[in-house]
Amino acid sequence: MTAEGTYPTLHYLRAVHRAVAELRRGTPVLLRADAEGVAPPLVVLAAETAGATGLAEFSRLGAVPGVLLLAPMRAAAVLHRPVEQVGVAVALRLSQDLLSECLLRGLADPTADQLVGASPDTAPVPALAGAALALAKLGQLLPAVLVAPLRAEAIHTAATLDVLSVSAADIGAYPRAMAIGLRRVAEADVPLENAPQSRIVAFRAPDAGIEHLAIVVGQPEKMDAPLVRLHSECFTGDLLDSLRCDCGAQLRGAIQRMAEDGGGVLLYLAQEGRGIGLMNKLRAYAMQDRGLDTLDANRALGWGADERNFLLAATMLRELGIARIRLLTNNLDKISALVACGVDVVGREAHEFPPNGVNDHYLATKAKRFGHLLG
Repeated sequence: MTAEGTYPTLHYLRAVHRAVAELRRGTPVLLRADAEGVAPPLVVLAAETAGATGLAEFSRLGAVPGVLLLAPMRAAAVLHRPVEQVGVAVALRLSQDLLSECLLRGLADPTADQLVGASPDTAPVPALAGAALALAKLGQLLPAVLVAPLRAEAIHTAATLDVLSVSAADIGAYPRAMAIGLRRVAEADVPLENAPQSRIVAFRAPDAGIEHLAIVVGQPEKMDAPLVRLHSECFTGDLLDSLRCDCGAQLRGAIQRMAEDGGGVLLYLAQEGRGIGLMNKLRAYAMQDRGLDTLDANRALGWGADERNFLLAATMLRELGIARIRLLTNNLDKISALVACGVDVVGREAHEFPPNGVNDHYLATKAKRFGHLLG
Protein backbone atom coordinates (compact mmCIF):
# COMPACT_ATOMS: atom_id res chain seq x y z
CA MET A 1 0.00 0.00 0.00
CA THR A 2 1.21 3.51 -0.77
CA ALA A 3 0.54 6.86 0.83
CA GLU A 4 -2.17 7.37 -1.76
CA GLY A 5 -4.14 4.33 -0.57
CA THR A 6 -4.67 0.88 -1.98
CA TYR A 7 -3.79 1.79 -5.57
CA PRO A 8 -0.02 2.10 -6.13
CA THR A 9 -0.64 3.20 -9.74
CA LEU A 10 -2.98 6.06 -8.85
CA HIS A 11 -0.54 8.80 -9.85
CA TYR A 12 -0.22 7.79 -13.49
CA LEU A 13 -3.88 6.76 -13.67
CA ARG A 14 -4.72 10.33 -12.73
CA ALA A 15 -2.37 11.69 -15.40
CA VAL A 16 -3.99 9.60 -18.15
CA HIS A 17 -7.50 10.30 -16.91
CA ARG A 18 -6.87 14.07 -16.93
CA ALA A 19 -5.26 13.91 -20.39
CA VAL A 20 -8.34 12.11 -21.72
CA ALA A 21 -10.56 14.82 -20.23
CA GLU A 22 -8.44 17.52 -21.90
CA LEU A 23 -8.79 15.89 -25.31
CA ARG A 24 -12.54 15.56 -24.85
CA ARG A 25 -12.88 19.28 -24.20
CA GLY A 26 -10.76 20.23 -27.21
CA THR A 27 -7.50 21.09 -25.44
CA PRO A 28 -4.10 19.81 -26.60
CA VAL A 29 -1.89 17.65 -24.37
CA LEU A 30 1.76 16.64 -24.51
CA LEU A 31 2.68 13.02 -25.17
CA ARG A 32 6.13 11.93 -23.96
CA ALA A 33 8.22 8.98 -25.06
CA ASP A 34 8.92 6.22 -22.54
CA ALA A 35 12.60 7.19 -22.34
CA GLU A 36 14.39 10.50 -22.69
CA GLY A 37 15.82 11.21 -26.13
CA VAL A 38 13.87 8.49 -27.96
CA ALA A 39 11.52 10.97 -29.62
CA PRO A 40 10.53 14.58 -29.00
CA PRO A 41 7.27 15.18 -27.13
CA LEU A 42 4.21 15.41 -29.36
CA VAL A 43 1.51 18.01 -29.07
CA VAL A 44 -1.75 16.07 -29.48
CA LEU A 45 -5.21 17.46 -30.26
CA ALA A 46 -8.30 15.32 -30.95
CA ALA A 47 -9.70 16.09 -34.40
CA GLU A 48 -13.27 15.46 -33.27
CA THR A 49 -13.24 18.13 -30.55
CA ALA A 50 -10.76 20.60 -32.03
CA GLY A 51 -12.11 24.16 -31.93
CA ALA A 52 -10.67 27.58 -32.61
CA THR A 53 -9.17 27.91 -29.12
CA GLY A 54 -7.61 24.46 -29.14
CA LEU A 55 -6.19 24.95 -32.64
CA ALA A 56 -4.68 28.28 -31.64
CA GLU A 57 -3.03 26.67 -28.61
CA PHE A 58 -1.83 23.78 -30.78
CA SER A 59 -0.22 26.27 -33.17
CA ARG A 60 1.56 28.04 -30.29
CA LEU A 61 3.10 24.78 -29.12
CA GLY A 62 3.75 22.56 -32.10
CA ALA A 63 5.69 22.69 -35.33
CA VAL A 64 2.57 23.44 -37.38
CA PRO A 65 0.74 22.43 -39.43
CA GLY A 66 1.62 18.96 -38.14
CA VAL A 67 0.03 15.73 -39.36
CA LEU A 68 -3.33 14.08 -38.83
CA LEU A 69 -3.14 10.49 -37.58
CA LEU A 70 -5.92 8.16 -38.75
CA ALA A 71 -6.52 4.43 -38.59
CA PRO A 72 -5.57 2.82 -41.95
CA MET A 73 -9.13 2.06 -43.10
CA ARG A 74 -10.28 5.62 -42.43
CA ALA A 75 -7.17 7.02 -44.13
CA ALA A 76 -7.87 4.92 -47.23
CA ALA A 77 -11.37 6.37 -47.43
CA VAL A 78 -10.05 9.93 -47.11
CA LEU A 79 -7.35 9.36 -49.75
CA HIS A 80 -9.67 7.40 -52.06
CA ARG A 81 -7.01 4.72 -52.48
CA PRO A 82 -5.57 1.80 -50.54
CA VAL A 83 -2.83 2.54 -48.04
CA GLU A 84 -0.02 0.28 -46.98
CA GLN A 85 -0.88 -0.83 -43.45
CA VAL A 86 2.46 -1.09 -41.71
CA GLY A 87 1.23 0.01 -38.30
CA VAL A 88 -1.74 1.26 -36.34
CA ALA A 89 -1.81 4.67 -38.00
CA VAL A 90 -1.44 6.56 -41.24
CA ALA A 91 -0.19 10.16 -41.13
CA LEU A 92 -1.74 12.75 -43.44
CA ARG A 93 0.16 15.95 -44.14
CA LEU A 94 -2.10 18.98 -43.73
CA SER A 95 -1.50 22.42 -45.16
CA GLN A 96 -2.20 25.42 -42.96
CA ASP A 97 -5.49 26.11 -44.74
CA LEU A 98 -6.76 22.66 -43.72
CA LEU A 99 -6.43 23.44 -40.01
CA SER A 100 -10.09 24.22 -39.45
CA GLU A 101 -12.39 22.55 -36.95
CA CYS A 102 -15.02 21.77 -39.59
CA LEU A 103 -12.60 20.07 -41.96
CA LEU A 104 -10.80 18.18 -39.22
CA ARG A 105 -14.09 16.69 -38.09
CA GLY A 106 -14.86 15.74 -41.65
CA LEU A 107 -11.51 14.01 -42.03
CA ALA A 108 -12.08 12.13 -38.77
CA ASP A 109 -15.75 11.22 -39.10
CA PRO A 110 -17.08 9.32 -42.14
CA THR A 111 -20.63 10.34 -41.19
CA ALA A 112 -19.82 14.08 -41.30
CA ASP A 113 -19.62 14.47 -45.11
CA GLN A 114 -17.42 17.59 -44.88
CA LEU A 115 -14.49 16.66 -47.12
CA VAL A 116 -15.09 19.11 -49.99
CA GLY A 117 -11.74 20.62 -51.02
CA ALA A 118 -9.61 18.36 -48.81
CA SER A 119 -6.68 16.70 -50.59
CA PRO A 120 -4.07 15.66 -48.03
CA ASP A 121 -1.15 13.38 -48.80
CA THR A 122 0.65 10.86 -46.63
CA ALA A 123 3.57 11.75 -44.38
CA PRO A 124 6.01 9.81 -42.16
CA VAL A 125 4.29 8.34 -39.11
CA PRO A 126 5.61 9.75 -35.79
CA ALA A 127 7.10 7.32 -33.30
CA LEU A 128 4.34 7.95 -30.73
CA ALA A 129 1.43 7.55 -33.16
CA GLY A 130 0.01 4.42 -31.54
CA ALA A 131 -0.08 5.99 -28.09
CA ALA A 132 -1.69 9.16 -29.45
CA LEU A 133 -4.55 7.20 -31.05
CA ALA A 134 -4.88 5.00 -27.96
CA LEU A 135 -5.34 8.11 -25.80
CA ALA A 136 -8.20 9.29 -28.02
CA LYS A 137 -9.80 5.85 -27.81
CA LEU A 138 -9.65 5.91 -24.01
CA GLY A 139 -11.86 8.99 -24.22
CA GLN A 140 -14.19 7.18 -26.67
CA LEU A 141 -13.32 9.82 -29.23
CA LEU A 142 -12.83 8.99 -32.88
CA PRO A 143 -9.26 7.70 -33.31
CA ALA A 144 -8.11 10.73 -35.26
CA VAL A 145 -5.61 13.16 -33.74
CA LEU A 146 -3.65 16.15 -34.94
CA VAL A 147 -0.03 15.91 -33.79
CA ALA A 148 3.16 17.94 -34.11
CA PRO A 149 6.53 17.85 -32.34
CA LEU A 150 6.76 20.30 -29.47
CA ARG A 151 8.93 23.22 -30.58
CA ALA A 152 11.94 23.78 -28.34
CA GLU A 153 11.07 27.44 -28.00
CA ALA A 154 7.54 26.52 -26.87
CA ILE A 155 8.60 24.55 -23.77
CA HIS A 156 8.15 27.62 -21.58
CA THR A 157 4.80 28.36 -23.25
CA ALA A 158 3.61 24.83 -22.44
CA ALA A 159 4.55 25.35 -18.79
CA THR A 160 2.84 28.74 -18.71
CA LEU A 161 -0.35 27.30 -20.19
CA ASP A 162 -0.14 24.37 -17.75
CA VAL A 163 -0.46 21.91 -20.62
CA LEU A 164 -0.92 18.39 -19.29
CA SER A 165 1.78 15.84 -20.08
CA VAL A 166 1.41 12.06 -20.20
CA SER A 167 3.76 9.25 -21.18
CA ALA A 168 3.17 6.56 -23.79
CA ALA A 169 3.95 3.87 -21.20
CA ASP A 170 1.25 5.16 -18.86
CA ILE A 171 -1.31 5.15 -21.68
CA GLY A 172 -0.43 1.56 -22.55
CA ALA A 173 -0.71 0.42 -18.93
CA TYR A 174 -3.95 2.26 -18.21
CA PRO A 175 -6.58 -0.30 -19.38
CA ARG A 176 -5.04 -3.14 -17.38
CA ALA A 177 -4.58 -1.01 -14.27
CA MET A 178 -8.19 0.14 -14.49
CA ALA A 179 -9.36 -3.46 -14.72
CA ILE A 180 -7.30 -5.01 -11.95
CA GLY A 181 -7.96 -2.03 -9.68
CA LEU A 182 -11.76 -2.39 -9.73
CA ARG A 183 -13.27 -2.49 -6.24
CA ARG A 184 -16.82 -3.05 -5.04
CA VAL A 185 -18.16 0.16 -3.54
CA ALA A 186 -21.89 -0.37 -2.96
CA GLU A 187 -24.56 -3.05 -3.07
CA ALA A 188 -28.22 -3.48 -2.33
CA ASP A 189 -31.04 -5.98 -2.74
CA VAL A 190 -32.96 -5.18 -5.92
CA PRO A 191 -35.78 -7.70 -6.55
CA LEU A 192 -36.36 -8.14 -10.28
CA GLU A 193 -39.53 -9.23 -12.04
CA ASN A 194 -38.14 -12.61 -13.10
CA ALA A 195 -35.57 -12.92 -10.32
CA PRO A 196 -36.90 -11.64 -6.99
CA GLN A 197 -33.85 -12.86 -5.05
CA SER A 198 -31.38 -10.47 -6.67
CA ARG A 199 -28.95 -7.81 -5.63
CA ILE A 200 -26.77 -5.32 -7.50
CA VAL A 201 -23.11 -4.86 -6.65
CA ALA A 202 -21.42 -1.73 -8.00
CA PHE A 203 -17.73 -1.61 -8.88
CA ARG A 204 -15.63 1.50 -9.44
CA ALA A 205 -12.29 1.91 -11.17
CA PRO A 206 -9.39 3.39 -9.18
CA ASP A 207 -9.62 6.75 -10.92
CA ALA A 208 -13.27 7.02 -9.72
CA GLY A 209 -14.40 7.14 -13.32
CA ILE A 210 -16.31 4.39 -15.14
CA GLU A 211 -18.44 2.08 -13.01
CA HIS A 212 -19.51 -1.50 -13.73
CA LEU A 213 -22.30 -3.54 -12.18
CA ALA A 214 -22.89 -7.14 -11.17
CA ILE A 215 -26.48 -8.38 -11.09
CA VAL A 216 -26.28 -11.24 -8.60
CA VAL A 217 -29.16 -13.71 -8.66
CA GLY A 218 -29.53 -15.95 -5.60
CA GLN A 219 -26.27 -17.00 -3.93
CA PRO A 220 -23.95 -18.02 -6.75
CA GLU A 221 -20.89 -17.77 -4.49
CA LYS A 222 -22.17 -20.93 -2.76
CA MET A 223 -22.57 -22.85 -6.03
CA ASP A 224 -19.83 -25.01 -7.53
CA ALA A 225 -19.98 -23.42 -11.00
CA PRO A 226 -22.79 -20.86 -11.35
CA LEU A 227 -24.04 -19.43 -14.61
CA VAL A 228 -22.24 -16.22 -15.55
CA ARG A 229 -23.06 -13.83 -18.37
CA LEU A 230 -20.75 -11.03 -19.57
CA HIS A 231 -23.13 -8.38 -20.88
CA SER A 232 -21.81 -5.17 -22.37
CA GLU A 233 -24.20 -2.30 -21.80
CA CYS A 234 -26.46 -1.42 -24.73
CA PHE A 235 -28.55 1.70 -24.20
CA THR A 236 -30.59 1.14 -27.35
CA GLY A 237 -31.25 -2.56 -26.83
CA ASP A 238 -31.38 -2.89 -23.04
CA LEU A 239 -33.41 0.23 -22.30
CA LEU A 240 -35.29 1.01 -25.52
CA ASP A 241 -35.81 -2.54 -26.83
CA SER A 242 -34.15 -1.66 -30.11
CA LEU A 243 -34.75 -4.19 -32.86
CA ARG A 244 -31.29 -3.63 -34.41
CA CYS A 245 -29.63 -6.06 -31.99
CA ASP A 246 -30.51 -8.91 -29.62
CA CYS A 247 -29.04 -7.31 -26.48
CA GLY A 248 -32.30 -6.65 -24.65
CA ALA A 249 -33.46 -10.22 -25.15
CA GLN A 250 -30.09 -11.54 -24.02
CA LEU A 251 -30.11 -9.37 -20.89
CA ARG A 252 -33.57 -10.32 -19.70
CA GLY A 253 -33.24 -13.91 -20.86
CA ALA A 254 -30.00 -14.38 -18.93
CA ILE A 255 -31.50 -13.07 -15.68
CA GLN A 256 -34.55 -15.32 -16.02
CA ARG A 257 -32.39 -18.35 -16.81
CA MET A 258 -30.20 -17.72 -13.75
CA ALA A 259 -33.28 -17.53 -11.55
CA GLU A 260 -34.48 -20.85 -12.95
CA ASP A 261 -31.03 -22.35 -12.39
CA GLY A 262 -30.99 -21.31 -8.74
CA GLY A 263 -28.44 -18.51 -9.08
CA GLY A 264 -25.93 -16.75 -11.28
CA VAL A 265 -24.15 -13.49 -12.04
CA LEU A 266 -24.69 -11.10 -14.90
CA LEU A 267 -21.75 -8.73 -15.20
CA TYR A 268 -23.06 -5.51 -16.72
CA LEU A 269 -19.94 -3.96 -18.24
CA ALA A 270 -19.77 -0.31 -19.26
CA GLN A 271 -18.44 -1.15 -22.72
CA GLU A 272 -21.15 0.06 -25.09
CA GLY A 273 -20.84 -0.92 -28.73
CA ARG A 274 -18.11 -3.54 -28.11
CA GLY A 275 -16.11 -0.87 -26.32
CA ILE A 276 -16.42 2.09 -28.70
CA GLY A 277 -19.06 4.00 -26.71
CA LEU A 278 -22.60 5.09 -27.48
CA MET A 279 -21.72 8.08 -29.68
CA ASN A 280 -19.53 5.94 -31.91
CA LYS A 281 -22.07 3.13 -31.94
CA LEU A 282 -24.65 5.55 -33.33
CA ARG A 283 -22.11 6.57 -35.98
CA ALA A 284 -21.59 2.88 -36.74
CA TYR A 285 -25.35 2.48 -37.15
CA ALA A 286 -25.27 5.32 -39.68
CA MET A 287 -22.52 3.52 -41.58
CA GLN A 288 -24.55 0.29 -41.47
CA ASP A 289 -27.45 2.18 -43.02
CA ARG A 290 -25.09 2.95 -45.90
CA GLY A 291 -24.49 -0.76 -46.47
CA LEU A 292 -21.67 -1.82 -44.15
CA ASP A 293 -22.03 -4.67 -41.70
CA THR A 294 -21.37 -4.16 -37.98
CA LEU A 295 -17.70 -5.18 -38.20
CA ASP A 296 -16.80 -3.00 -41.18
CA ALA A 297 -18.77 -0.08 -39.75
CA ASN A 298 -16.57 -0.09 -36.65
CA ARG A 299 -13.45 -0.33 -38.78
CA ALA A 300 -14.61 2.51 -41.03
CA LEU A 301 -14.67 4.73 -37.95
CA GLY A 302 -11.11 3.70 -37.11
CA TRP A 303 -11.95 1.22 -34.35
CA GLY A 304 -11.18 -2.48 -34.12
CA ALA A 305 -13.86 -5.12 -34.50
CA ASP A 306 -14.03 -5.56 -30.71
CA GLU A 307 -12.39 -3.11 -28.30
CA ARG A 308 -13.62 -4.65 -25.03
CA ASN A 309 -11.46 -5.48 -22.02
CA PHE A 310 -12.64 -8.70 -20.35
CA LEU A 311 -10.07 -8.47 -17.58
CA LEU A 312 -12.72 -6.28 -15.95
CA ALA A 313 -15.01 -9.31 -15.72
CA ALA A 314 -12.32 -11.51 -14.21
CA THR A 315 -11.61 -8.91 -11.52
CA MET A 316 -15.29 -8.59 -10.67
CA LEU A 317 -15.69 -12.37 -10.36
CA ARG A 318 -12.67 -12.49 -8.07
CA GLU A 319 -14.13 -9.76 -5.87
CA LEU A 320 -17.40 -11.72 -5.71
CA GLY A 321 -15.56 -14.87 -4.63
CA ILE A 322 -16.40 -16.85 -7.76
CA ALA A 323 -13.59 -18.83 -9.42
CA ARG A 324 -15.43 -21.59 -11.37
CA ILE A 325 -18.21 -20.74 -13.80
CA ARG A 326 -20.40 -21.92 -16.62
CA LEU A 327 -20.40 -19.14 -19.18
CA LEU A 328 -23.65 -18.16 -20.83
CA THR A 329 -22.45 -17.08 -24.27
CA ASN A 330 -22.29 -17.76 -27.99
CA ASN A 331 -18.93 -15.98 -28.25
CA LEU A 332 -15.90 -18.27 -27.89
CA ASP A 333 -13.61 -15.24 -27.57
CA LYS A 334 -15.16 -14.50 -24.18
CA ILE A 335 -14.21 -17.98 -22.97
CA SER A 336 -10.63 -17.57 -24.19
CA ALA A 337 -10.36 -14.14 -22.59
CA LEU A 338 -11.61 -15.29 -19.19
CA VAL A 339 -9.41 -18.39 -19.19
CA ALA A 340 -6.40 -16.18 -20.00
CA CYS A 341 -7.32 -14.07 -16.97
CA GLY A 342 -7.34 -17.07 -14.64
CA VAL A 343 -11.07 -17.88 -14.52
CA ASP A 344 -11.95 -21.57 -14.55
CA VAL A 345 -14.62 -21.87 -17.26
CA VAL A 346 -15.92 -25.41 -16.85
CA GLY A 347 -18.63 -25.20 -19.50
CA ARG A 348 -20.45 -23.08 -22.07
CA GLU A 349 -24.19 -22.61 -22.15
CA ALA A 350 -25.73 -21.41 -25.42
CA HIS A 351 -27.62 -18.11 -25.30
CA GLU A 352 -29.36 -17.71 -28.64
CA PHE A 353 -32.50 -15.78 -29.57
CA PRO A 354 -34.27 -15.86 -32.94
CA PRO A 355 -33.99 -12.95 -35.39
CA ASN A 356 -36.81 -10.42 -35.37
CA GLY A 357 -36.89 -9.37 -39.02
CA VAL A 358 -34.73 -6.29 -38.40
CA ASN A 359 -31.61 -7.78 -36.82
CA ASP A 360 -31.31 -10.77 -39.18
CA HIS A 361 -28.23 -9.40 -40.97
CA TYR A 362 -26.68 -8.34 -37.65
CA LEU A 363 -27.00 -11.87 -36.26
CA ALA A 364 -25.71 -13.40 -39.49
CA THR A 365 -22.66 -11.13 -39.30
CA LYS A 366 -21.99 -12.18 -35.70
CA ALA A 367 -22.00 -15.82 -36.84
CA LYS A 368 -20.05 -15.42 -40.07
CA ARG A 369 -17.48 -12.75 -39.20
CA PHE A 370 -17.21 -12.87 -35.40
CA GLY A 371 -17.46 -16.64 -35.08
CA HIS A 372 -20.46 -16.66 -32.72
CA LEU A 373 -22.14 -20.06 -32.41
CA LEU A 374 -25.58 -19.23 -33.79
CA GLY A 375 -27.97 -21.41 -35.72
